Amino acid sequence: MFEPIPICLAMPDLPLLLVSLPAGFPSPAQDDMEEPINLADWLVEHPAASYIMRVDGYSMTGAGITDGDLIIVSRAKKPISGHIVVAMVHGDRTLKRLKRRDGRFWLVPEADGFPDIIVDEYVEIWGVVVGLARKYG
Repeated sequence: MFEPIPICLAMPDLPLLLVSLPAGFPSPAQDDMEEPINLADWLVEHPAASYIMRVDGYSMTGAGITDGDLIIVSRAKKPISGHIVVAMVHGDRTLKRLKRRDGRFWLVPEADGFPDIIVDEYVEIWGVVVGLARKYG
């Protein structure tokens, strides 16, 4: 389902605007610039324990993650209920939200037509999604 993509931490610094960008009504333009930001440093907190993976499928569209997106996965972050995780289920990778219900953990999709998966001895939580990248156009 996913193939790990090597992380290149030599990403160039990009300018960061100091102002927030409204996604509702337009606001007056401002020219306030902050120090440059390196997206790799911002997205990847633990490089030695992080992976970038390409999503294949649509089971997490309700969480805003869709086919072709790149996710940043940390193996250093402890998974808790509510996190979106990469899990190994019977040897296959899947992307789901980890939830606790009735004293058990479940892997729950965020799209119709996909089953919940109980976390049992055949499931390993492999990593926690900590970032998302999507290219438009």
